[in-house]
Amino acid sequence: MITFEGIEGSGKSTQCRRIARWLRAQGYAVIETREPGGTPLAERIRSLLLKPLTKPPMDETLTPQCEVSLILAGRAQHVHHVIRPALAKGTMVLCDRFADSTLAYQGYGRNLDLMRLRELNRFVTDGIQPHLTFLFDIPVTIGLARRRSAAHQNRLDRESLAFYRRVRQGFLALAHEEPERIVVLNARHDPDALTQQLTRYLSRWLTTHTSFRPESMSLVDPPRLMNAGHTSD
Repeated sequence: MITFEGIEGSGKSTQCRRIARWLRAQGYAVIETREPGGTPLAERIRSLLLKPLTKPPMDETLTPQCEVSLILAGRAQHVHHVIRPALAKGTMVLCDRFADSTLAYQGYGRNLDLMRLRELNRFVTDGIQPHLTFLFDIPVTIGLARRRSAAHQNRLDRESLAFYRRVRQGFLALAHEEPERIVVLNARHDPDALTQQLTRYLSRWLTTHTSFRPESMSLVDPPRLMNAGHTSD
């Protein structure tokens, strides 16, 4: 299981799609999925989470506790119905966001208790963790400028710079805690250059981890951290 993380505008979704195509070309069975979302029910939860609540009587804001509860409910469905069955069949799972986003956004961003969030993540995932995570790091102002130039906006696009700075620092703190799993990349680079960097890294990783097979992914040793190369905001 490989996850793709980062703040808005980091380009993670584009790279997730590209790497999925590349892995299929190498002969791997791959599914692409995302969070929030990934199942019909979880996609409905995604809509609740991201759609601005502006029309009466929905003129209320989501509390941080409600927000994280919805996210975790969707994750429980996603893991049970999509991720675990795929891994059991030997299919490689590429996921656009996973549990690290909850720690970064709701933990660091919303200031919810990190220990409790970790416990809840373990509960809803039944202990499933990514084998490898790519974190696309980018200064907040650049990422949000990219995102806000897009045609479609969502509820999170209304958050403050301060919120996103906390989220970004949260992601980097997680990478510092787990350098064996989380690979930090400079997302200011050209998308094509990033894709080349990712495919080179994965080529080495897949070659050197001789125990790695799609049907035995749980046995894989995690990779080591690449040069982060991130910049301050």
